[in-house]
Amino acid sequence: MSIIGQRDEEEFGPRFAGIATFALLPMAADVEKVDIAVVGVPFDSGTSFRPGARFGPAHIREQSRQLHPYHQYLDAFPFKELQVADAGDIPVEPYNIVRAVEKIETAAKALTSSGTRIAAMGGDHTIALPLLRAAHAAHGPVAVIHFDAHLDTWDVLYGESIWHGSPFRRAAEEGLMDLNRCQHVGIRGGIYDPVELVEDGQAGFEIIHAQEFQNRSIEDLVSQIQRRVGTGPVYISVDIDVLDPAHAPGTGTPEVAGISTREFFSVLRGLRGLNIVGCDVVEVAPAYDHAGITGLAAAHTLWELITLMGLSR
Repeated sequence: MSIIGQRDEEEFGPRFAGIATFALLPMAADVEKVDIAVVGVPFDSGTSFRPGARFGPAHIREQSRQLHPYHQYLDAFPFKELQVADAGDIPVEPYNIVRAVEKIETAAKALTSSGTRIAAMGGDHTIALPLLRAAHAAHGPVAVIHFDAHLDTWDVLYGESIWHGSPFRRAAEEGLMDLNRCQHVGIRGGIYDPVELVEDGQAGFEIIHAQEFQNRSIEDLVSQIQRRVGTGPVYISVDIDVLDPAHAPGTGTPEVAGISTREFFSVLRGLRGLNIVGCDVVEVAPAYDHAGITGLAAAHTLWELITLMGLSR
């Protein structure tokens, strides 16, 4: 099988020219087999505050033009060691959450059934539920590392049980996650009642608060995550609002006092060697972005995750 990486600039022109696929990668239809599929999921009907994440995939692709093939910190060529390709967007309807989630699940399972791993671009955090269903179908219960300002283990809101604040509660109820191996990182968002923290623990999560980045070393935080998730299959879900609004203003529910991109990437790079079977980067809402800051952070986050997936056991 021929391996195809980023397009040749000598042949196709500079990175700012042409139609943007993620990181200027080939489309999935143009290669024989896809090891990692970058998939857009332009859905934000589950959001509870500022809408607009449906435009996230296109914005992330545009801001990914400058990504390069060699990762100098992890000493890896993520686009050479595995066939990574842009699989386009999953066409989801905006008016019915249940039907949209079913369509995402069906499309994700079609990819993972052939051994492809998914790196998804949201969309709001609702999309993590169908993606976890697909990961579970392929690998059984997975550990989840969840980078976010918010717990996302809440229950029903305005009569809806599936929305962007509930994906991990529903996933726990459905048996998709290994409840002894799940970790939140960066939590700092509002809580209505302490019982929410109790219920979050029942959903399988330990919490690393954003404040802990002030008092603990990156190495210590990474060690906790590594011990928690162990050696089994791991799914990583990133809400871009884990970053402080200074680093990611373009999101639906921004929370102050978050972590920096440098802190975030230092933790991610410490996760080398985990058995990562899938990932998502969600909640990029370009209408609130400034100078592409959030889209750039999201594009680089996905590149970091793809590199880690290429180095997985």
